[in-house]
Amino acid sequence: MNRSVRCPVAATLQLVGDRWTLLIVRDLLRGRRRFNELRESVEGIPPAVLASRLRALESAAIVQRRLYQDRPRRFEYRLTPRGHALGVVVGALADWGQRYAEADLTLVDGECGHGISVVYHCPTCAREAPRRRVRIVGREQARLPGRERQPTLPE
Repeated sequence: MNRSVRCPVAATLQLVGDRWTLLIVRDLLRGRRRFNELRESVEGIPPAVLASRLRALESAAIVQRRLYQDRPRRFEYRLTPRGHALGVVVGALADWGQRYAEADLTLVDGECGHGISVVYHCPTCAREAPRRRVRIVGREQARLPGRERQPTLPE
């Protein structure tokens, strides 16, 4: 039986795993909305590549394009709720980068200014899940909300 398994990491990378996409998302999360703002803030991105990535993000329903000027036609880009959910991915990359790569920036809590880190959290049990306990498993093995595990009967 040759069955293809869709890994969530591989599926996510297919959508946002190229060289520039998460940097674009990072800057949209930081409040940049217009093409020129993104072109200036995303380090070294060619304009044609930026346009291509924004179209791909729009077709994946991660970004929504809105007209803000009619003549000449100019658009701004905003993250959809699906796009905002990538914030935790960008945060996890930033957390790793500030620990293990050469980086000048750090994640902080905007209210208190203290450094923060990204953690796994079980919303059902309302507790943190240490990385050593986190596993990627098939959906049939997971106890997903609204789907309680049925006891298995001996064959």
